[in-house]
Amino acid sequence: MHRRLRWIITTMGVVALVAGLVASPRAQEIKFFRLGTGSISGVYFPVGGLIASAISHPPGPSRCGEGGSCGVPGMVAVAQASRGSLSNIRDIRAGRLEAALVQSDIAYLAVKGKAPFSGKKAVPGLRAIASLYPEAVHVVVRRKSPIKTIGDLRGRRISLDLKGSGTRSIARLVLKRYGIGSKDVRRLNSQVGPGVDRLKSGRIDAFFFVGGYPAPVISQLAKTVPLRLLPIEGNRAAAIRKANPFLASVTVPASVYGRMAATPTLAVGALLVVSDTVRQDVVYGVTRALWHPSTRQILDQAPRAARRMRVENALTGVAIPLHTGAVRYYREKKMLGSGGSKPATHRDGAPGGGSSQHPTSATPGATREPGSKP
Repeated sequence: MHRRLRWIITTMGVVALVAGLVASPRAQEIKFFRLGTGSISGVYFPVGGLIASAISHPPGPSRCGEGGSCGVPGMVAVAQASRGSLSNIRDIRAGRLEAALVQSDIAYLAVKGKAPFSGKKAVPGLRAIASLYPEAVHVVVRRKSPIKTIGDLRGRRISLDLKGSGTRSIARLVLKRYGIGSKDVRRLNSQVGPGVDRLKSGRIDAFFFVGGYPAPVISQLAKTVPLRLLPIEGNRAAAIRKANPFLASVTVPASVYGRMAATPTLAVGALLVVSDTVRQDVVYGVTRALWHPSTRQILDQAPRAARRMRVENALTGVAIPLHTGAVRYYREKKMLGSGGSKPATHRDGAPGGGSSQHPTSATPGATREPGSKP
């Protein structure tokens, strides 16, 4: 709880910094960069706040390596709480965000124009900066619950998260494969924080959560309520993966949430995405700041799930085009060939699936500053 409070206070401090800079005579030099995250009780919110801190470098005399930030010169990035992946992508399309943290499956559907992004709702201009870390599908029940499998959820009270969240999208996909439709369960939809409270008080029997493990809010619950995760495995898991190449099979290790057995499940990748209308030099700077050695110290304050972020895995499971600014950075690091493909020596295999090729057909960014209207 103290760490959560510290993250919130840090984010409030960034907002206060922005307010002060706007009032300063040097405000015309500031480039604002809005970063969508997730609910304050999830993992995206604190991770997004730390990334925003790492890529920011407000106007001032301090230089990188001399006590100053190693972020993008003149940039102030602000992490914003949100309803999750779906709403983040819609806000990028509408110009309300420059970038966001998004599940790899939701990004893939948006670029391909598949439901819930069919037709005019497609977002072909969505571009990737990096894959950050794997996110496991958690289906959480009490340890003494009679619910042993996903199929046992039929007729039960469950939370699928809110409409517009990546968790809800994955939950519906999993339930459908087990033959469970929306009318076969009693839904009390909420974000993971209220979902935890409802499971604790007995108002629901299970909740879905997609995120890196261990999720702090679930770890906190496990201290007072013995928990289990329902497995997603076997032929049904294989069928889900075959139909959805952005998914991978993972195992949540034993004792991650108290005295709990290792549990096989599915996972997606957490992507940092951006609009292709953001300038190439800006995205190049963001990518370089994200993987700068000084950023490691910032990321080591993140939830344990996000401490796995490593540049060598930045292209793993990226099934949408990279932004041209990111392409420039990864080519400089010899992580991409001249045509955009990964060198054979690049380490692959982290959760998230996706193609081994990384399209570089993203159109060059427009010449607007981040934060300005499209």
